[in-house]
Amino acid sequence: MSNVRIGVVGCGVIGKIHLDVAKGWPGLEVTAVADVRQEAAKAAAESHGIRHALPDGATLVSHPDVDAVVLALPTSLRLPLALQALKAGKHVLVEKPVAMNAGEVRQIIAAQQGAKTPAGRRPVVACCSSRHRFLASAKVAEAFVATGALGRLRLLRCRGLSSVGGPPTSPPPVWRLRKDLNGGGILMNWGCYDLDYLLGLAGWKVRPRLALAQTWTLAPHLANRAAPGSDAETHAAGFVQCDDGIGLSIERGEFAASAGDTAWQIIGERGSLRLNMLPGSDVTVIHDDTSSGAGVATTTLWQGAEPWDVIHQGPIRDFAGAIAEGRPPKTSIEQALVVQQVTDAIYASARSDAAVAV
Repeated sequence: MSNVRIGVVGCGVIGKIHLDVAKGWPGLEVTAVADVRQEAAKAAAESHGIRHALPDGATLVSHPDVDAVVLALPTSLRLPLALQALKAGKHVLVEKPVAMNAGEVRQIIAAQQGAKTPAGRRPVVACCSSRHRFLASAKVAEAFVATGALGRLRLLRCRGLSSVGGPPTSPPPVWRLRKDLNGGGILMNWGCYDLDYLLGLAGWKVRPRLALAQTWTLAPHLANRAAPGSDAETHAAGFVQCDDGIGLSIERGEFAASAGDTAWQIIGERGSLRLNMLPGSDVTVIHDDTSSGAGVATTTLWQGAEPWDVIHQGPIRDFAGAIAEGRPPKTSIEQALVVQQVTDAIYASARSDAAVAV
C-alpha cells in the first residue's frame, strides 16, 4: 500500500509538532508544508526533508503531491481551506478548536458528504480535540464505561483551573483571547479537550440538550496577561442537561484567582470513575463502586506514567490509519460538531443570562 502523502498548513508550534510526529511513521509521508511566512515554510521543509515549501494554504491544498491536509493555522482561517481540500477530494485533519462555530462545522460536513477522493471514497475528516483519548488511562476508562459497571450514567464532570502566575516574559499570543480570531477564549482552547474526553469516554452516547452558563473575562489588574484587543473569556462554567437524565458539568479557567484545580469524573447510579485527562508521572483511573450496598469500595483500575508525546502523536497517526484502513478517526467531524454545539450553547447562555438549547 502506498504512503498517505500529507501536507501541513501552518509552521508554528503545533504545525512543527505534527511534522515531528509524522517523520518516519510507517505509511505516512509529509510531502509539503505551507505558511504565509515563507521563511518559516522553507525552514520547516529543510529541517524535515520535505520536498515542497509553499507560500500559502490554498497552493498546498491544490498540490498534486498531497492526498491529505493538516490545518494547523489559526481557527478563523481554516474553513475556506477545509472546503477547498474536500472539493479537491482530499482528506482533512483540523486542529482544535474545530471551527469558529457550529455553523462552520456543518459546512465542512456538507462538503465532506458531497466529496470523493480519486479512489471514489468519501474523504476522512478528523479533529485534534481527540488528543487526550489516546492515553492508556483513557482507553481503560472508555472500555470500563462500556461494560455498564457504573450503571445508568448520571453526570459527566470536569473542573480545570489554572492559577495566575507572574507577569509574562514575552508578548502574549494575539489570537488566544480574541473572539474574531479564535471564536472564544479558554473554553474554545481547552474546553474542547474536556468535552471530547468526557463524551468520548462515554462512547458518544450522551446527547446534550440544554445549557445554562456564565463566562468571565480577564480581571482588570491582570490585563498584561493578554494581548491588546483581547475580548474573550478566561473563565467559563456551565451545566448541560442531556437526554436520559444525564448532566454534564464543565468549568474551565486560566489566570484564575485561586489555586490550580483539575478533576474529571464520570458518575453513574452504581459507581463512578475518577480520571486525569493530563499526562503525568503518576496517572490513575479510580473506580468507586457502591453496587454491594455496603458503602464505597475503591479500586485502582490503572496506574502509571503517561508522557506528553502520546497526545501529540495520536491525532496525525490515527488520521493516517483511518485513511489507509477506511475506518472512522478517533474524533470524526460529526463528533466534533457535538463539542462545538455545546460550546456555542454555553457562550449563548452566558450572553443571554438564560438557558439555551444545544
